Amino acid sequence: MTANELKDYLTAVVKSGLKHAVMIWGMPGIGKSSVVQAVCADNNVDFIDVRLSQLMPSDLRGIPVPDDAVTQWYPPAFLPRSGCGVLFLDELNMAAPSMQGVAQQLILDRKVGDYCLPDGWFVWAAGNQKSAKAAVFDMPAPLANRFLHLNLESCGQTFRQYAYRQQLHPDIIGFLSFRPDLLHSMHPSEPNWASPRTWHMASDLHKATLDISPAVGASAANEFAAFCSMQNQLPDCKAILAGESCELTCHDPSVLYAIIAALVVSIGSANEAVHSFNWVRQQASKEWVHLFALELFPRLREIGHYAEFTRLLIKDADTRGFLTEFTQLMA
Repeated sequence: MTANELKDYLTAVVKSGLKHAVMIWGMPGIGKSSVVQAVCADNNVDFIDVRLSQLMPSDLRGIPVPDDAVTQWYPPAFLPRSGCGVLFLDELNMAAPSMQGVAQQLILDRKVGDYCLPDGWFVWAAGNQKSAKAAVFDMPAPLANRFLHLNLESCGQTFRQYAYRQQLHPDIIGFLSFRPDLLHSMHPSEPNWASPRTWHMASDLHKATLDISPAVGASAANEFAAFCSMQNQLPDCKAILAGESCELTCHDPSVLYAIIAALVVSIGSANEAVHSFNWVRQQASKEWVHLFALELFPRLREIGHYAEFTRLLIKDADTRGFLTEFTQLMA
């Protein structure tokens, strides 16, 4: 499932109060923990991230302390005592089998040693797939059978919507629209390779006018540099947003992807969205209008301008006639 689908699924689990343990599988850097954190933030519940691979079994079970000739197990401070939230066991299958064995009781019985997990808490976990060449252990069948298993896959459109929300550099968004195959591209011999996580890092580097190869690798960085070399052929975004006349002189796909990303990132009002939509409609083919709409409409819904945008758009007779062929875009 995509990140949006995973977020919707986990949100439903929280709202339904289902305490079944959940295991999220996916390639490194794909955003597993980010989705879980977003679900917790949106539902106003706490989030505790525990890396079992960094612990010893006694760190989770607790320290034995004699008390009136009986051994008591003092649980660790990082385990919750009250409230509600998600106890997230990240990189679970990187933990040694002995550590996974101790975690098994916490996952199934919601207790370990003398500690009991409060009723308001969920136990979720995440792990990397063995095909990603991650240093992972096989998950024992009894432990695996205690989870609901969900698989997270990369999705270009989902990542772009995330990128708009996080205000990643429009050059990064435009490039990944142009080359979606580079969103997640592991390199067999280099430690730096392209993933949703490292493209976010690359955006920060690009904003600072630094080389992005330390984040995504030399190959992806070189292709990105070639993409950015077309910047001098981009029309004036500010003029387009203001509704001024502006000619598109180059119809190269890389330029069109770049201008679409730049416009969607820059739009701050319904009027600017209308001006941009009409400009793309007049300057580009219907296929590019379709692509622009797929990027623009979800963004307008997020910033609260979609209803006003549609109201303004259908007032124009020319635009109204054009939209009769694309009514599905306004759904």
